[in-house]
Amino acid sequence: MQMVLVTGGAGYIGSHVCKALYQAGLVPIAFDNLSTGYDWAAKWGPLEVGDIRDTERVIGAILKYKVTAILHFAAKSLVAESVSDPLPYYTNNVCGTISLINAMLSTGIRKIVFSSTCAVYGAPSLVPITEDTALNPLNPYGHSKLSAEKVLADVARSGKIQAALLRYFNAAGADPSLEIGEAHEPETHLIPLAIRAALGTGEPLKIFGTDYPTPDGTCLRDYVHVTDLAAAHVAALHYLTTGVDLCRFNLGAGTPISVREVIRAISAVADRDVPVIVSPRRAGDAPTLYAATDAARSKLHWKPVHSDIRTIISSALAWEKIHQRQIQQIISA
Repeated sequence: MQMVLVTGGAGYIGSHVCKALYQAGLVPIAFDNLSTGYDWAAKWGPLEVGDIRDTERVIGAILKYKVTAILHFAAKSLVAESVSDPLPYYTNNVCGTISLINAMLSTGIRKIVFSSTCAVYGAPSLVPITEDTALNPLNPYGHSKLSAEKVLADVARSGKIQAALLRYFNAAGADPSLEIGEAHEPETHLIPLAIRAALGTGEPLKIFGTDYPTPDGTCLRDYVHVTDLAAAHVAALHYLTTGVDLCRFNLGAGTPISVREVIRAISAVADRDVPVIVSPRRAGDAPTLYAATDAARSKLHWKPVHSDIRTIISSALAWEKIHQRQIQQIISA
């Protein structure tokens, strides 16, 4: 069976991709330092605890499992933290990627699928965002991901590796069978924060700005179900077998949803009000961001099937209830 190294495979998106790989008949090897991931999320193959900046440790895992390809998720990803403490974002996201490439070159691995982000675009004035939209990140997190992209692209153009760069928008939701889901600490994403506010397990939700030039004054974003993202990564890995050296794809539902629309949907699904606090705009927040997904649909034959907002919220709500019970059991043990 084909063995695939998944860096960050014990994290939110990485663990969902491990499940998708397993369901596709591949064996995922989760490689994670567990700084933000969880050993319980590595359910579909071996877990190797290590840091991608330790090139020899990565090489050891590749040789141990006879790995044939890499899916790379290991990264720091908090935008606000990247502004207040930028250096770790470059050492982890850029130097870590360089270490991974060196491990590939040392072991003859050619194929890598890279978890990138729409943050590389910044706040473009024209939407939907295509793969040709100008790259203008607004924060160190976005800059670090773009820098990692550039390294991968340059090495791919030299003919030494094949790289698929996947720029996704707002990952959300949980595994439909509720085996895994989102468990960030601290949590910064809108949907789980709004769900916790509705359930009374979190603070009232802050809405940052209600005076944007959008239909209801709140920001519009593109929410894509994590299971759909996972399917796209498997499709991208398969696409590299066609011989392409370098490709880039936006991954989103292609539908802009406002903050207030998310809140209304959560209230409807949970049958509870979401307490909110209206706050000033945050610096750098664009009014509207959503993806043009034509390239991924045509070349990867990928189509998001779980990414309508009610399906996303229903899965996230069900998972949050399970996760909160798990936390309470740990506290009372």
